[in-house]
Amino acid sequence: MKKVKYIVVGLIIFSATNVSAQFWKKLKKDAEKELKKIELPKELPSSDALTEDEVGRGLKEALNQGVKKGVSQLNQKDGYFKDAQIKIPMPEEAKKVEEKLRSLGQGKKVDEAIESMNRAAEDAAEGSKDIFVAAIKEMTLTDVMGILKGEDDAATKYLNRATRAELTKKFQPVIKISLDKVGATKHWKTVFGTYNKLPFVTKINPNLEEYVTDKALNGLFIQVAKEELKIRKDPAARVTDLLKKVFG
Repeated sequence: MKKVKYIVVGLIIFSATNVSAQFWKKLKKDAEKELKKIELPKELPSSDALTEDEVGRGLKEALNQGVKKGVSQLNQKDGYFKDAQIKIPMPEEAKKVEEKLRSLGQGKKVDEAIESMNRAAEDAAEGSKDIFVAAIKEMTLTDVMGILKGEDDAATKYLNRATRAELTKKFQPVIKISLDKVGATKHWKTVFGTYNKLPFVTKINPNLEEYVTDKALNGLFIQVAKEELKIRKDPAARVTDLLKKVFG
């Protein structure tokens, strides 16, 4: 570095004195050699670089947005019932009940039971929002970075692991209230009461509350995964500057 300084000084002196062209060429060549030895950074740090805090806040904001939008959609009439991917059917073990009753002209009772289960899930969906939001607040930086670099449904999988047990515990009583509210309990009893009175059949009576709770939660996570994918893939879904910066 000192040698470079001397060369620069030499250039200044040269400009003020009558130095030969040969000396000028040598001086210029020496300067170029010394400048090449100086290591400069390959690129300047970007002022747009994300901090860990921004990444954390951005992902949590995205999750909160996805959860609220997903829950809001499911909480509407037909949120479950008209969505083929998450519509709650009769339990697998009750398929023979459904088939038998339909064959006897009792299909309306079955249809009413299926619709009422989905109405109960729609009615109860709103109760999941606070549990999701609390889980999102508890996310660590390690959780955040793993999700950001993970698969398209990494955040949804995290929420499933973090909240499924608590959601089941808190959701089931809500489902029970909703089942009673929309008449699902009555329709369920009608369906299985009718079937169990038939001669030569093995009586069956699946647990309505457990079944609808499990299926309702499955649908909830599917819907949240859809919203997560939109934020990751669709620029139009990133409605704040922070989301655009983190996912842009």
